[in-house]
Amino acid sequence: MTAVAIGSHRIGPDQPVYVIAEIGLNHNGDVGLAKALIDVAADAGAQAVKFQKRTPDIATPEHMREVRRETPWGEMSYLEYRHRVEFDRAQYIEIGDHATLRGLDWFASPWDAPSVAFLEELGVVAHKVASASVTDHELLRALAATGKPIILSTGMSTLDQVDAAVEILGSERLVILHATSTYPLPPEEANLRTIATLQGRYPGVPIGYSGHERGLQISLAAVALGATAVERHITLDRTMWGSDHAASLEPTGFEHLVRDIRIIGEALGDGVKRVFPGELAPMEKLRRVTV
Repeated sequence: MTAVAIGSHRIGPDQPVYVIAEIGLNHNGDVGLAKALIDVAADAGAQAVKFQKRTPDIATPEHMREVRRETPWGEMSYLEYRHRVEFDRAQYIEIGDHATLRGLDWFASPWDAPSVAFLEELGVVAHKVASASVTDHELLRALAATGKPIILSTGMSTLDQVDAAVEILGSERLVILHATSTYPLPPEEANLRTIATLQGRYPGVPIGYSGHERGLQISLAAVALGATAVERHITLDRTMWGSDHAASLEPTGFEHLVRDIRIIGEALGDGVKRVFPGELAPMEKLRRVTV
């Protein structure tokens, strides 16, 4: 399998797990909060932070636009809310520079073709396809045209829909993430054996995991099953207002996740059965028959 290069990192089975801190919209439209979350990711030892980029007038579904929503800024339509939490170019430059200075790759999930162009102008190192966008072939074609590495989440999608997306995106610079788009994710819907299904279906493509569960166990099990990348939402406080905070990890939880991912990476080894140096003294003391 050929590893996929993103920034200064490589994603593949013989590489350290690529850990993505999904900030998404958990910044609530606040640059200071976004920077604080970038710091959380960097301090924990992640490799990347990810945001979401929309052109609200295009990306907001028609039937959702006038739905009223209570927000920290008062009651407003869903479309107004989407405008309220979007960062403009100057704000993205500020948070992108902060991520770079903290040693992180940064990119976003564009939800429409103009957002792809917006992110390209900012020089992102990769693009992410959100699970909701797997069937948006116009968007996928715009992403494929960039020539950048693409990370494809597969929640709420059938294998046929994923096949169609891969056909458009190509497999040369592609990373696929198993995901289930339930927030928060109950264990019975995690279906982690799908990682092996995707590995068999798309040979040569690194397969990872994007999780929306509470806690760490499912993400760590995904690593043990061969996930080459792990993406988790992060927040400063799960009780904050917003749709994704409850399914996010707080700073200490995210730090523990990265720590445990690294321990599992060391523990998996290379699969070659051997006698390790630490076994020599017990072997001399305990083994009665030597052959």
